[in-house]
Amino acid sequence: MKRILICWIGNTDLLASEGENVGVGPIAQALDTREFDEVFFITDYEATRVKPYLNWIKERAPTPHQLFYRQLSSPTHFGEIYEIAASICQEALDQYGDQTELTFHLSPGTPAMAAVWIILAKTRFPAELIESSRAYGVQTASVPFDISAEFLPTLLQKPDAQLRSLSEEKPTESANFENIIYRSPAIARVVEKAKRVAVRNIPVLFEGESGTGKELFAGAIHQRSLRKGEFIPVNCGAIHPNLVESELFGHKKGAFSNAYEDREGHFEQANKGTIFLDEIGELPKDIQVKLLRVLQEGEVVRLGESKSRKVDVRIVAATNRNLIEEVSEGRFREDLFYRLVVAYLKLPALREREGDMGLLIDRSLELINQENEEQPGYKHKKISAGARNLLLNHHWPGNIRELQNTLRRAMVWTDGETLTRQDIEEALLPAFGKRDEDILNRPLDAGFSLPNLIDEVAKHYLNRALKEAKTKKEAAELVGLPSYQTLTNWAKKHGVGIHKKRK
Repeated sequence: MKRILICWIGNTDLLASEGENVGVGPIAQALDTREFDEVFFITDYEATRVKPYLNWIKERAPTPHQLFYRQLSSPTHFGEIYEIAASICQEALDQYGDQTELTFHLSPGTPAMAAVWIILAKTRFPAELIESSRAYGVQTASVPFDISAEFLPTLLQKPDAQLRSLSEEKPTESANFENIIYRSPAIARVVEKAKRVAVRNIPVLFEGESGTGKELFAGAIHQRSLRKGEFIPVNCGAIHPNLVESELFGHKKGAFSNAYEDREGHFEQANKGTIFLDEIGELPKDIQVKLLRVLQEGEVVRLGESKSRKVDVRIVAATNRNLIEEVSEGRFREDLFYRLVVAYLKLPALREREGDMGLLIDRSLELINQENEEQPGYKHKKISAGARNLLLNHHWPGNIRELQNTLRRAMVWTDGETLTRQDIEEALLPAFGKRDEDILNRPLDAGFSLPNLIDEVAKHYLNRALKEAKTKKEAAELVGLPSYQTLTNWAKKHGVGIHKKRK
């Protein structure tokens, strides 16, 4: 275990090395009485004062050290102090890995610096907190509470402004979009565009990962539109290929085995309304041709019939694929793509929605409590700060759907009224492992994608290296990368949660 002391160099420490009658200073006190393998010093003082201090402290306690010069606009600027301190903590973990035992010294520096150490120790970087004084020496600081990390970056950047904003928070403007929970600027931009396009009678294409809320947005667009018909959601990927035509466009009695009566398809059901075609990239090419006819002519032909039927349907489509790549690879019709993409909206993944996780956790808890309140013996659940922090720091490859199902699992298995960190850990699903099939013998059919295959391989080996290595540097060496910085870049590119592993 590598024991690392991280601290700011305070004015009292500098004065002690300059011969002033202030004692030895809090840092020297700590190094005199406790053992550390290394010290990470942070300072914004000029080098002419810091270098003599380092020589002085080395004579008293020859503990190896690293010095980090960082510029502060003010020694009480919470936001700057937080970002600097967090980056130094991450640097320690990057260098020495999970077997690192951190200690934060509260006494050197300003009260704002001490407050930030407490916040970091209780949220992102579990650590021992120590304090020292001439009267009582060095002691472990007791902070008997947990802190939820969800608002820390913005609160620390602008404490007063953010508190005012939270206390005066406005509700969602439009009732049509009231079920979309957000604070993130990324989602706010999508909501604004969706509201604008809702009143226009044009096709809309949503692109985004599974579980990002595409159907919720599609429904909101329909509700805000002027269309009086039904909203018909269809998951194209869930329909058997042999039944897609019948499901979408209907069939005549006797058109195929088990076609015992005439049946209207989803497009006729959505007449005067909106049809939502989720996973549209899964449609077979022959069905894409028929869909193009609906867009161009406003007509459908039931399977087994020759006559066409007029329909007035607005199409909102969604995909988790990159349809531009699908078009270039010949798997999706270019003419259909341009018919659908009159309005194009890209939904960000949950991990990209800064500030939304806390809102979504609270809303999901509320909904799940409502779902279960009539169950005999059910107790409404709340969530502990530790459990909340675990949710806030998870990567969520399944996005909002995965978050909600994780909370459902935790609430089902928990007898108490508070979901603990352990409850959430047990409810989280393990990451998907390696597929057994040989990657060199994948069939070159319509589902093959070389970029996706490369991404799959990179994710697999990056995750293996991070699991087997103690540090980022070692992980980089295992996969043949020149440095841990390069490893970090690869991890970001392929969506591997490298930083969360070190917290």
